[in-house]
Amino acid sequence: MIRDKAPLILLIEDNEDDVLLTLRALRGLNLLNRVEVVQDGAEAMEFLNCEGKHSSRSSVDLPELVLLDINLPRLNGIEVLKRMKAEANTRAIPVIMLTTSGQEKDVTAAYESGANSYIRKPVESEAFQQAINDLGFYWLAVNTSPPQSR
Repeated sequence: MIRDKAPLILLIEDNEDDVLLTLRALRGLNLLNRVEVVQDGAEAMEFLNCEGKHSSRSSVDLPELVLLDINLPRLNGIEVLKRMKAEANTRAIPVIMLTTSGQEKDVTAAYESGANSYIRKPVESEAFQQAINDLGFYWLAVNTSPPQSR
């Protein structure tokens, strides 16, 4: 498959400060041009399924990577993850849990539900930048993503 667009990352995060920090860190990677941000779990599923206000989106333009917070309004991150892994069109998309929660129950639930990685958001800005650099480099530059059906 020849890619005609830069890789798409879907950032599912309700905290505006965390959105801004993550976007700044992703820009520093120089690996991508496209990041979509949704601020709750229900809208994330609408985005992925091209429903609601995202109904005009192409269903073949799926994210290469999803960065998913756990504590989201309307539909929490674990439920979003379970739904993604249950649907044929989204189950192969790598999902990185990017959250402040370090609770063992959250880590366990994320991995049992199909998360590819679990990263606790560092509070300190430079550590956060490095964490985003590392995950972005691996998942977008090193990792081979599964082909998307066309």
